[in-house]
Amino acid sequence: MDATLSRTTGPVRKKNKLHAKEFLLWAFLVSVFMIFAGLTSAVIVRRADGNWLEYVLPSAFWWSTAFVLLSSISLQWSLVQARRDELGKLKLGLVLTLFLGLLFLFSQWVAFQQMVSVGLYLVGNPSTSFLYVITGLHGLHMLSAVVVLFVIFAQVFQYKVHSKNMLSIRLGTLYWHFLGVLWIYLYVFFQLIF
Repeated sequence: MDATLSRTTGPVRKKNKLHAKEFLLWAFLVSVFMIFAGLTSAVIVRRADGNWLEYVLPSAFWWSTAFVLLSSISLQWSLVQARRDELGKLKLGLVLTLFLGLLFLFSQWVAFQQMVSVGLYLVGNPSTSFLYVITGLHGLHMLSAVVVLFVIFAQVFQYKVHSKNMLSIRLGTLYWHFLGVLWIYLYVFFQLIF
């Protein structure tokens, strides 16, 4: 527990202490960042070797970007509502975020369909292979974040998320924002490379 007992004021939270779960999440985020940094570096190196097919990115990736930005806004709003103990608004914000997260995943699938429809497949050219692998890996992380939000949503109904118990929603929000920023980076990177 991250609180100590004060003789005069009761429980006092240590502000500078990092919760073990938060430390683990940060370690995980650093490792995910390194994976994507390595993959995008590999794209740059492989592109310089030649035999690189250039094409216009699927329009569904733009929609993915809009959905991830909107979902980050709605989840941040949800976090504020949890701090205020506005559980009805918290539930609404989480439902909206989950819906936008599912729309993000659907738009990624649509992007893959758009690529296939113009003859761009996973195998055939390194440029398309990298795009499928990188976006697919990011999509798997987003899917895991959607599952995390479903768990948090269930916790809200059990009154386990409120102003005095913010750990799960804080960590879920951090993970979601990280993946949103990562997608923005990848989208800009793809626009410049392809």
